[in-house]
Amino acid sequence: MGGTGERIGSEASRSLPAQAPALAPPRLTPTQIKVLRGVHSGLLNKQIAYDLGIAEATVKVHMTALMRKLNVHNRTQAAIVAETLSLQAQ
Repeated sequence: MGGTGERIGSEASRSLPAQAPALAPPRLTPTQIKVLRGVHSGLLNKQIAYDLGIAEATVKVHMTALMRKLNVHNRTQAAIVAETLSLQAQ
């Protein structure tokens, strides 16, 4: 039985995907970058809107576009991607 476990283990290691090539960062507009920085800072949409001088509904539109471009499903994932892309305020 021990030999079977070894064979399964070696088959499993062969089925692992090769490392994915580095993907180019998504193209974001200047406003999307500012919104993403706000999300990364933990701000609410209302706070981001006030800081940028735009409507909260506009921030929501930018967030929808950002989440699609970044291929994420929520604000937390977007903030993590922002950290990865080093988009925090400089």
